[in-house]
Amino acid sequence: MTITQLIYVLAVAEHKNFTLAAEKTFVTQPTLSMQIQKLEEELDVLIFDRSTKPIQPTAIGTIIIKQAQKIVNESDRIKDLIDQEKGFIGGEFRLGIIPTVTPTLLPMFLKSFLKKHSEVELIIEEYTTEEIISRLRNGYLDAGIAATPLEEKDIFEKVLFYEPFVGYIPPQFRSGFDKEITADQLDLQKLLLLQDGHCFRDGIINICNNKNMLENRKFKLESGSFETLIQLSKEGFGYTLLPYLHTLILNREDQSNLIQFKDPKPAREISLIYAKNELKIQIINALYDSILGIIRGAIAFQDVKIISPKKRK
Repeated sequence: MTITQLIYVLAVAEHKNFTLAAEKTFVTQPTLSMQIQKLEEELDVLIFDRSTKPIQPTAIGTIIIKQAQKIVNESDRIKDLIDQEKGFIGGEFRLGIIPTVTPTLLPMFLKSFLKKHSEVELIIEEYTTEEIISRLRNGYLDAGIAATPLEEKDIFEKVLFYEPFVGYIPPQFRSGFDKEITADQLDLQKLLLLQDGHCFRDGIINICNNKNMLENRKFKLESGSFETLIQLSKEGFGYTLLPYLHTLILNREDQSNLIQFKDPKPAREISLIYAKNELKIQIINALYDSILGIIRGAIAFQDVKIISPKKRK
């Protein structure tokens, strides 16, 4: 049994496909398949049921995969310990980011961070908050950027910034609104939302006082894109809320439809999160400092009210 064989097993378990697992581990499929088969022969068990599509682990395979993840994680920690001792900032670093943050925050810090820390091989992937937490725990991610607080005992949260919500309200929906809006004025019958699974959607629902109206809406299109919500709003299907950073990239016409909230403005807390046993702390601190140095110039709001990103039961 080798660490390499266990890495191949974990790749198949993650991607549920031998071809894709081979691509992700930079080997040919025959090589990967042969090494997993050798491990199965050594253990005298089948780790994967190859008759299913997508490929699924067998019952004993599930147990082996969990143990393999622990072994591979611990083997990786040896190099991390050495890097930590030397103060080295480099190597592979996997960062998960929630989709409602990626398009605005990533362009702000990525180039400067990679220029300053050229030894870091940054791998960025988009996931929901729940997926980021799961992948932090099982070692598939080194850190994440998500809306907090999460109240997870085994996850550290380093707050990056507080991002206010902003109303996108075209003229046909302005009746009843002042120059600034309040949560009491929002109507879920008219409010266009991101699809279920986005913490930004849950944050918006938590702002509103008329949550029971959500089930009685006549128009229930929910999108994963702010751009879609904006276009639907312009076509008269309702209004929506946007995160502040997203409003900075809108054209002049769309910016004319923005209305700020009255103080204290409802806002989401965005943090860099990582598992408490994470050893790549030098890269985490470097990433944190890089983002913080840039974001301070973009967001200067002080009077905000943090809205929970969790779905209310």
